[in-house]
Amino acid sequence: MAFVTMTLFLRTNMHRDNVIDGGVYVGALFFTIVMIMFNGLIELTMTIAKLPVFYKQRDLRFYPSWAYAIPTWILNIPLTFVEVGVWVFITYYVIGFDPHVGRLFKQYLLLLLVNQMASGLFRLIGAVARNMIVANTFGSFVLLTLFVLGGVVLSREQVRKWWIWGYWTSPMMYGQTAIVVNEFLGNSWSHVPANSTEPLGIQVLKDHGFFTAPYMYWIGVGALFGYVIVFNLLFTLALTYLNPLEVSQAVQSNDAKTSRGDAALSVGAERGEGLMRGNKHSPSSSSTRQKIAFNANGRRGMVLPFEQHYITFKEEMKSQGVAEDKLVLLKELSGAFRPGVLTALMGVSGAGKTTLMDVLAGRKTGGYIEGNITISGYPKKQETFARISGYCEQNDIHSPHVTVYESLLYSAWLRLPSEVGSDTRKMFIEEVMELVELNPLREALVGLPGVNGLSTEQRKRLTIAVELVANPSIIFMDEPTSGLDARAAAIVMRTVRNTVDTGRTVVCTIHQPSIDIFEAFDELFLMKCGGQEIYVGPLGRHSSQLIKYFQGINGVSKIKDGYNPATWMLEVTTHAQEMALGVDFAELYKQSDLCRRNRALIEELSVPGPGSKDLYFPTQYSQPFFTQCMACLWKQRCSYWKNPSYTAVRLLFTTVIALMFGTMFWDLGSRRQASFYFSNYQTLTRLKSIQDLTNAMGSMYTAVLFLGIQNDLAVQPVASIERTVFYRERAAGMYSALPYALAQVLIEIPYILVQALVYGLIVYAMIGFEWTAAKFFWYIFFMYFTLLYFTFYGIMSVAITPNQDIALIVSGAFFGLWNLFSGFVVPRTRMPIWWRWYFWACPVSWTLYGLVASQFGDMKVPFENSILTVEDYVRDYLGYKHDFLGVVAAVIVGFTVLFAATFAISIKMFNFQHR
Repeated sequence: MAFVTMTLFLRTNMHRDNVIDGGVYVGALFFTIVMIMFNGLIELTMTIAKLPVFYKQRDLRFYPSWAYAIPTWILNIPLTFVEVGVWVFITYYVIGFDPHVGRLFKQYLLLLLVNQMASGLFRLIGAVARNMIVANTFGSFVLLTLFVLGGVVLSREQVRKWWIWGYWTSPMMYGQTAIVVNEFLGNSWSHVPANSTEPLGIQVLKDHGFFTAPYMYWIGVGALFGYVIVFNLLFTLALTYLNPLEVSQAVQSNDAKTSRGDAALSVGAERGEGLMRGNKHSPSSSSTRQKIAFNANGRRGMVLPFEQHYITFKEEMKSQGVAEDKLVLLKELSGAFRPGVLTALMGVSGAGKTTLMDVLAGRKTGGYIEGNITISGYPKKQETFARISGYCEQNDIHSPHVTVYESLLYSAWLRLPSEVGSDTRKMFIEEVMELVELNPLREALVGLPGVNGLSTEQRKRLTIAVELVANPSIIFMDEPTSGLDARAAAIVMRTVRNTVDTGRTVVCTIHQPSIDIFEAFDELFLMKCGGQEIYVGPLGRHSSQLIKYFQGINGVSKIKDGYNPATWMLEVTTHAQEMALGVDFAELYKQSDLCRRNRALIEELSVPGPGSKDLYFPTQYSQPFFTQCMACLWKQRCSYWKNPSYTAVRLLFTTVIALMFGTMFWDLGSRRQASFYFSNYQTLTRLKSIQDLTNAMGSMYTAVLFLGIQNDLAVQPVASIERTVFYRERAAGMYSALPYALAQVLIEIPYILVQALVYGLIVYAMIGFEWTAAKFFWYIFFMYFTLLYFTFYGIMSVAITPNQDIALIVSGAFFGLWNLFSGFVVPRTRMPIWWRWYFWACPVSWTLYGLVASQFGDMKVPFENSILTVEDYVRDYLGYKHDFLGVVAAVIVGFTVLFAATFAISIKMFNFQHR
């Protein structure tokens, strides 16, 4: 930004001939203050991110609050010297400020204090607000007040009496006053222009409403130093007396089935009952298909029938790395998963459990896969496999602002075949909700994990239900009990057991299960580090077959009575035990009768059964494109309507900002003189001075930046959460990227229309712009599409970056450029020829062009006591032409469409979820 700024305000194009030239220097100094001040914005995010750890350590009496606050302040000081030094020493002489070296170091000192003041202010806002939503909203009001009342956007003489307190308490005012006094009282501005009695520097200061006394520099320095102390003191007090904001409690279920007693009963019943295996399947069976058919007949009835499928794999996956040096994650794995059989996929951390599941489910985004995977004897094709399979991820990813029932309805709408009618679909959803015990939670909002909404256990059940309503034949579950206590894990495993009893093929990775949960499984697929199998087979009653296999190996210690077989199994198969016993459990398994029986079973199931057919679907997705669009739009509508922290707060913020602007720039029409020409029934409005026009332009400039940036920052967390959900839903084959993108774009349109109308009506009436239909329409039009493209830019920045933090950095960098090239800081006519291209590429400059040209570009009356007309000034100095409005409107619409289209393309092409 320093490089861009110094080349934009290059001294070869910076003259000192008149007051208008001085205005360009004022713009350069204003942008300098803004950049240095808002450079401290990172303190806001950092402070809020560190608060949870601080509160924990403070409450445990690790240290007093001042011992935390003072080092935070002191450690920031060296960075301030470097940051400000880089800016000042690069830009000062290149821009062409007063060459006296004393004024160079005075500017450096002043900007050091501005940066420290801003850092203290942002730390204070973070400590008081304590979360990002409140901080962004409350902080925006504070920053807007400082920004508008800093002396440039609205000059001192024209600050209304009810806002004069804001002017005198604005730290930015003291910084802005000090920096312009330091510049314009220098020797470079001491010459007296023709037809004048005062030095040019004094004229520039008076024209912009700044003080002219030299001591105002030191008053500014003293005030900023005082604010540095005050803000850091208040930061310390906030840390001392404020506590963390309350975390919303999870939704409580009143279902008797989920009571503590029932949960304990279902898990703690006699072995073989409760959650125990309902159907035994031994790999030594000679007629597996007949047994599968037998289990299918005994399963629970469902409204929608489904085809049973089994999955086999042989010598599976070598993954990750470059072709020359592959890291083998899975090595020569073989297995078969069958309907009605609950299989546990276990191993130590790093054994490759989730990797194997991702490969089988087709969710792997990188690496190389070698081997054969078959579905009911036919080669697996991911396009068709996604239609008959479900994948329950460990992280329970759902849209937070829809209800449980809406989540299931949405999943069923997009994943069930189009032939399934609405009534049948709803009946099936009701059946799944009963199966997964979600009826008491049907109207509960899902919420964010650990923040509000459903508990972890409830979210696990919802994850299972979301997959079940797709009526899959095969379901993969990645650690469904991780992070749950014993009671919650029992509830989830009862749900899993119910799912298996419907006749589906279910595979779960599981980590350190209790005895009861472990023995709820029918079969075990055990892996060791390096991705090798060491046991694949039935558990047996009380894990008897597993225990018999490992105790049959010489040197393996016997299991103690009452000891958890899962824990014992992992302990006796560690790498250290292999070294101590001098054996390789993977080799022992390959040489065992169990392995030979498994291989025979795999060979049998790898051949299509008599009369079977390969999976085939006429279309890639269950629903046509239009239905996908309608379903996505329906979910977004539900989500936005139930998200007042985004939609309502944004509207409230806009209303308050509009009232603030209206009172700050109250009745701008009173600054104008009206001349009436009754002969032709026209009313011409005359602005008193160029400063009046600058103030009006300042109101537009500030509104566009603050409302636009606020829209951008507000939509990024929403878009980031929904993108994570999108990755899961797209992988499940629910829809293509375009319907999702269209829904995300279209849902914003009505909300932003209301926002633009509320802001436009309040501000237009209170400021007193000319009440003609055309001018009012243009004002609303440009504000509406400006808020739209800022919002779409925020969504787009999330789509093209890996995470929200990088999206914030990317968008923030462009906001600085858009501010600089908006046409307010420096008009296009005063920009060097090599930078004018970016003026035309900057969307904010087009917005300001449209707003100013539509309101003032056709005013043919002169300023008071001048022969210069408003139209001439707008055309010659600002470079705006009224007859160019049609093109400006088309370009603004074009930017809106461009950002929306870029979002759609990016969400389709980029996948930052690495598995």
